[in-house]
Formats: sequence, structure tokens, C-alpha cells
Amino acid sequence: MLPTVMEERGENIGPATIAAAREGDRDAFAAILLHFDPGLRDLAWRLLGDRQLMDDTLQTPYLKAFSSIANFRGEASIGTWLYRIAYTTCIDSLGRGRRPVFVSLDDVSEQADDGPDAAESLAVREAVAKALSSLPTEQRAAVVLVDQEGFDYKSAAEILDIPLGTLSSRLTAARAVLREALGGSRRAWEDR
Repeated sequence: MLPTVMEERGENIGPATIAAAREGDRDAFAAILLHFDPGLRDLAWRLLGDRQLMDDTLQTPYLKAFSSIANFRGEASIGTWLYRIAYTTCIDSLGRGRRPVFVSLDDVSEQADDGPDAAESLAVREAVAKALSSLPTEQRAAVVLVDQEGFDYKSAAEILDIPLGTLSSRLTAARAVLREALGGSRRAWEDR
């Protein structure tokens, strides 16, 4: 199984950086955003399915986070706090009548590796993208946060503002749909 985005980045934003950002240090805030930006973009991409909409939508949570970082109490991790802001902004954007779109082969191929397994990797990525896009937004968000971004259930439930049991139910239902859509094989989902 590939490492999750959270495992690759690690949680190396320390209390000193957060404290500096809360005090108004723009460089510290920029360091926090740079650390979490790839995962936030991935979540927004998976929910919205449109690059321009993703870019436009992410401006709002970044501005909200900047304007309210002084009030960050640390009751959740800084990552959970940022993902929550981004998630609610994406859901608001979808609520305004914008529908997510299927991620095309061309979009997936931009991220594909070169080499002998490139075609197989591309086919798996396209199958996973198509299967993910078939899920309801709430299930897709749960899968992306837990299975792709590496959040534990408690943090993912906080981001989605739902009880742990609801998160578990959404994941169970979504994973069943993904397994069926991917031909019953766990390999395709695990190799994403």
C-alpha cells in the first residue's frame, strides 16, 4: 500500500510555528499553509472535480484561516482545523448548484509515472477516480480523509462534524461501493 499524504508530510508544524502565526507572523502562517496545501487541494479536487473551481474555492478557506488564526484554540490539530474549514467551504460551493465532475483520463495522466507499469498505473488511477466520483459527496469526503489523507477516524469525524459512528457507516458503505466498482478487488484501491 502506498503511504498516505499525511504520512509523507508528517506533522512537523510545531507549536512555535503555530504560536508565531497566531501572533500575526505571516511567514509562519505561510509555512503552515504550504505544509497542508497539497492535502487540502487533494480534498477539494476530489469533492469538486474541477481545477478552476478548486483553485477559486480554496482561496476562501485560506483567507478565513488567516483572518481567524489568532482565535485558533488548539482544541484540534492545526491540520484538522484547516481541513474542516476547507471541507465546509467545498460543501458550500457544491450547495450553490455546482456539481462535481468525473476526473478525466487526461487529468489523471498528468500525475502518472513513466515506465513499464505506467499504463497499468494510469488505468488503476482512472478506475479509482471514476469509482470515487460515483460516491455521494459525504462518503467521498470520508474516504479521501481517512484512506487517502491518513486522518484517524476521530480527526476525520471532527473535520466532517459528524459522530464517529456516522463516519464509520459512511466508510463502510463507500468502501463496499468502491470494491464493487473496482471489480471486487482491494488491490486497485490499495494501489492508488
